[in-house]
Formats: sequence, C-alpha cells, structure tokens
Amino acid sequence: MNKRDFPRIHFYDQDFVDIYDRTWAWIADYWTGSGPDSGIGGGKFFFYPPERRLDQLEQSFASFFLVYSNRIYAASNGLDALYSKQEESGAIRWKYDVDSGAPVLPPENPEGVSLPLFAWAEYNLYHKSANKKRVKEVMPVLQRYYAWLEATFKRPNGLFEVPVAATGMANSPRDGAAYLVDFNAAMAVNALYMSALGDILNDKEISFQYKRNYFSLKTRINNFMWNLDDGFYYDVDSAERQVRTKTIGGFWPLLAEIPNEERAEAIIAHLTDPATFGTENPFPTVAVDSEHYDKRGMGYRGSVLPQFTYMVIKGLEKYNQWELARDCAIRHLYFMLDSAHQHGEHRQTLWEAYQPQNEGKAVWPDREDWPRSQYLGFAGLATVAMMIENIVGLSVSLPRKTVDWIIPNLEIMGIENLSLKRNMVTILSNKSGRGWEIHMESEKLYYFTINVIGKKKKTLPIPSGKCSMLIDKI
Repeated sequence: MNKRDFPRIHFYDQDFVDIYDRTWAWIADYWTGSGPDSGIGGGKFFFYPPERRLDQLEQSFASFFLVYSNRIYAASNGLDALYSKQEESGAIRWKYDVDSGAPVLPPENPEGVSLPLFAWAEYNLYHKSANKKRVKEVMPVLQRYYAWLEATFKRPNGLFEVPVAATGMANSPRDGAAYLVDFNAAMAVNALYMSALGDILNDKEISFQYKRNYFSLKTRINNFMWNLDDGFYYDVDSAERQVRTKTIGGFWPLLAEIPNEERAEAIIAHLTDPATFGTENPFPTVAVDSEHYDKRGMGYRGSVLPQFTYMVIKGLEKYNQWELARDCAIRHLYFMLDSAHQHGEHRQTLWEAYQPQNEGKAVWPDREDWPRSQYLGFAGLATVAMMIENIVGLSVSLPRKTVDWIIPNLEIMGIENLSLKRNMVTILSNKSGRGWEIHMESEKLYYFTINVIGKKKKTLPIPSGKCSMLIDKI
C-alpha cells in the first residue's frame, strides 16, 4: 500500500464510490497558492480558480473533508492563509483576493464578517491529527478574532448584529431582521469549541471564559429567538420581535447544543415534514410553506446547499439522530449524482446548489454565474465527509485512539487504508458463511466501537496487525 494514496471507500452503490474517488481527482486542479505579493501565508491551499478568492466560509468547511486525504492535501493550509491576514484589531475578513491579498469589502458587508467557524474547524482538525502544538499556536489568533467580533457586532442585549450577507446566504428573505439566528448560534458554536480547545490545552481560564460566554449567548438565543408555537428559532428585528420566516439558519442551534431535548424534538420534526424542510432533497434554505419559497431555488430561497445540509446533519448527531442523519446524507448524495450529467453530457459536474424537489442544479435567473460548477469547497462535504462519517458511518478521534462505527444495519461496506497519523487503518464488513464479519487491519492498537443502532453496541481494543470478528459472537 502506498501511504500517499487516498483512503478507499467500499459501499454497495458503486456510483457513491466513484463520485468519492473523482472528488479527490478534481481537487488536484484546485490546489494552488496565492500571488507572491499577496502577503498570504500558509503554503498551497484549495480555492475556486475562476474567482481567485480566499473565502473564509469555504476554507472552514473544506477542512472537514480535506482531513480525510491522508495528508495529500493539508486541511489546515487554507485556515493558516486566513490567519496570516489577521489585522491588529483581530479582524479576519470573509474574503481576500488571492493575487493582491486585499480584503473584499462590498457595500452589503462592509466589515467583511463571516460565520465564525474557526474554533469548530480547529477542534475537528485536532481530533483527526492529535496535533496539540497546533492548538496552542492558533489559540491567540482565535482569541483576538473572537474579541474583534464581540467589540464590533455585540449589542447591549447580548446578541450579535450583522448583515445577512455574513451568513453566506446573500438573498435570503430576511427583511427586517437585525439579530440573525444562524450567526448568533454560530457564535455560540465558536464559544463552545473555544472552551473545548481550552480544555485540550489544560487551560482552565480559557475554558471557563468561553464556557461562560457560551451559556450567556445560549440563554439569550433561547429567550429571544425560540418560538414555542412553531417549535422553531427565528431571527429577531431591532425591536427584539421575531421575524417569523423559517430559514435553514434556524437549525444552527442544534449544532450549538442550544435546545433542550423537548425543543430539539420540535425542531427535528421540521426536517421530516414535507410542508417545511422535509423535501426529497434535504434541506431547502427556506421552508416550503413560506411565501418566499421557490422550488427552483432562486438563490437562497429554496436551494439545497451541501454545506448547510452538512451543518444540519452534524446538529442531528448532537442529539443522537444517527438514522435520520444517514438517510438525509444518502438522499442528498443521490440528488447530486442524478444532477451530475446536465443535458446528457458525459462529464460529471458537481454544483454549488440544487433544487429541493426535482433533480438538477438550482436556478437564479438574476445571477448567470450561480450556481458555480465544480464548487468543490462545499460539494466535497457530501461526496467525502458525509460519505465517510454518515453513509459508511465512521467517527475517528486520534487523541482518544478511538474509531466508532455507527450504522443502522449491517451492509457490505467500509474503508481501506485510512491514515490516522502514522497508523493505517482498514475496516471492512461482509457476510460470510459464518454470518456478518468485520475485517480489520492496523499498524497500532486502537479502540473500536461497533454500534448497530438499537441492536448491538460493543467497544473492543484492536491490536496491531490483521484481525476479524463475527458480529454474532460479540
């Protein structure tokens, strides 16, 4: 086995395997660096070539699938490139020109603020690399960035006020909204993972400071934004009244672990309700029963985008909704595959956005350049990250030396030659004459948890070398 190869996926639907493999091949065309006069550090990184923009939202989300490249593509380079542009105030802008290094500051987002996902991304990187030294190095950058967000956008009521463009949903129908639920919940996610990074560093002061910030924001989101009658979180206007348009932003509180079990049930019910967000292709950016919804997509008025589907699925995991998460990941990937051959073309194309109720890319007549084709920074979340984490069902933590396999039922599937730092791991299931059998190969010991939901859960130490286990015997 060449250690420079990508991990191989095994799954009963070969189309899923093929699009996973092709994603890695396509990324090679997007892996490049910044201009010599840009002042952007971090080495070569991933971006969308036609635009030549270093995009904060894209780099944060892309790190979640680049971690599975067996270090062929450094998942942290794009983040480091953004950190290298941090200003004295602590600001890191939403986009930079790759050649000049200049920030992109349009009228609709004059401060260039974006959803603050760095801490979440760094926490994920730590669990896939066990690099504690990196956490220590980036913590001052993250602290200054957090302080800038608070100083610039936090208002006396404790909520954050930013323009709609900051959410990554330019034409989202949110007229009158001042305090956006997705941005405020993302700030709660930021604080939650800042505290967790403090725990990794054994720094009680950092851990306590951001935990306190988290609970303060959690309380305000629950007080101002929760609507009991609708079972949903809404944006709030400048007079602190709810703007009752259901958008995909209302699911960010799941990722931030804000709702209690009762409220979470009410929100999650919307994900299976075809009248709101339970469309065939999950999940539209606006609820189906909204007057603003358009089944063609029309930008962020109904389109389905992989990064937001990924966000919702990670939120479902927080509440142990593994089966729903997997079902939604499979449905979304099928829609991507069904939409990959436009007008009978042989070449496959992944799109930035899809229609929620029909196959095909989303439509926005006012924007000829949208949705972008082969926009892999977000599409790779579905074809790689969700493929490994939700469809195959693997959850890996290097610091804990654990691999969890969470599946609703046993199928012929698995992963081969996944690099866990200096440990190559293979986990494959198939059915033999003796019943369901899992074959494993590893260079070092790790702890493996098999969780066949509702049927069997067992944690076993897996020694180095090759071994196999019969499910019926454990």
